[in-house]
Parts: sequence; C-alpha cells; structure tokens
Amino acid sequence: MKKVDLTHYKVGTPIKLEDSPTYVDLDASKKDLKKALEQTREELGEFQDTLYAHGKYGVLVCLQGMDAAGKDSLIREVFKDFNARGVVVHSFKVPTDLERKHDYIWRHYIALPPKGKFGVFNRTHYENVLVTRVHPEYLLSENMPDILSVEDVDQKFWERRFERINNFERHIAENGMIIFKFFLHLSKEEQRQRQLRRLRLKRKNWKFSPGDLEERKLWDQYQKCYEEAINKTSKPHAPWYIIPSDNKDAARVITASILLQELKKYKDIQEPELDPEIQTNLEAYIRQLENEGK
Repeated sequence: MKKVDLTHYKVGTPIKLEDSPTYVDLDASKKDLKKALEQTREELGEFQDTLYAHGKYGVLVCLQGMDAAGKDSLIREVFKDFNARGVVVHSFKVPTDLERKHDYIWRHYIALPPKGKFGVFNRTHYENVLVTRVHPEYLLSENMPDILSVEDVDQKFWERRFERINNFERHIAENGMIIFKFFLHLSKEEQRQRQLRRLRLKRKNWKFSPGDLEERKLWDQYQKCYEEAINKTSKPHAPWYIIPSDNKDAARVITASILLQELKKYKDIQEPELDPEIQTNLEAYIRQLENEGK
C-alpha cells in the first residue's frame, strides 16, 4: 500500500479542479484500506487524549463537498475511536431565524471547539461563498443594509467575503485553533451512481430530495465556485486539502493520515507533568491503594 503523501493533496499553489483526480486506491485492497484506517484512527484517538490533557489547542476539521461526496460516513469512520466527549460534530443547515439576525460567520464562531477538543463542521462557513454564490437570491434573507436586490451583489461583494473568511480563520489560528479544510472531490458520474443507490435502497431513501437533482444541474457552477474559494482561502495556517472521493475507503484513509501526520508536528502537545508534590509521593500513594486490598 502506498504511503499517504500529504503534499499530493495540500493546496499550496492555485489549482484547477478538473485537473485533480477524483479516484485513487493507494494500491491497496478494500481490506487493506480498512486495516490502515483502523490503525490510523486509533492513533488519532490517543492523540485526542493528549490534546485534552495539554489543553492549549483546539482542532477544527472542515468538510465540504458536493451532495453524496461521503461527508457523513467519513465522519463516522475516521472519528470512531475518539472519546465521545472529545469531538463535537456540527452539521450546518439552512440558517435559523436567530442565525439570520447575526452575521453569517456568527453561528460558526459559537460552534468552535474549546481547547482540548476536536470540532467537525459538516458543511461550513464556506457555504456562504458557494451556495449563496450559485443562488444569490438567498442573500436577501440575510437582511444586509447594502444588499437590496440580487443586482447589488457584484465581484467586490465576494472578494470582501473571502477576506472576512480569511480574517476569521487567521484570528482563530492565532488563538490556538489548528485548522484542516477538506474538499471531498467527487466525479459527476460517481455522484449519479450514489444518488441512484439512495433511490433504490429503502434504508437510504430518506437521504434523497428532488432538490438534489436540481442542484446537480448546476454542477459546473458549483465546481467553478469551489475552485475559486479554495484558491483564495488556502493559507499556511488554514490549508485546503483536495481528497479524491470516488473511492470512499481510500478517501477516509487519506483524510485520517493527513490529520495524524500534521498533528504529530506539534511537538509541544504533551501530557502535562505531574505536580512536584504528587510526583514525590507517588510511590506512597501506590502503596496506600495496594494496602487497601490486603
């Protein structure tokens, strides 16, 4: 099996999505991929314990992708060995009335993980330069004073949004947030097959909406918007990774491996040393507990 080289997936220079692969198998069988994921996520779970004890960093994992890209199942499989109290998943839907009374980043800011924990955003603040860009009429519900009609939305408006998103991510990074942004890159044909599967399998029917087919018609527009968003917001402190996602098992291994490789670079994340008094009396505490059993 090929080792995951994160430089193959990390966005450091401008990219074209059409040139990025949507399928890899890492020269491994399905069984080997599952085994590799089990080993990697176990190490991630151990790291999370250390992160919690250290208490100076939080980790934010952002997942974006077209419908049926595999975000839900990736979350389930990659974070399976975490302490349930150490990871919080937020799935952002259509903004509520309360959320619309605030700026568009507010609901994401208040959902950030505290130091010592992982937070996973299933769809993220980037919806505000993706869905609203394909459907600018949605912006009218935000009640912005300078946007009275779709005609008021120009390129300068989007440039300001990219700038605000970059500022938001820079701010939280400077305050101890380790940021990962994964784009699950799916081919249009694979999406078609997965949507057919949803329709044919009774246990998956609930995931399908007729609106999914309407959004599929806008595939090219979404790809263009994703490409621009990735190119304008992939920064050293908040990089994007493009994950080939036609093969779900490989996508999970790649994502988990990137997380582990990058997090291991933080050499200062260690369990805190024992209080000197406790350290001095450690053997006495052990004898006291051992004697209780006699």
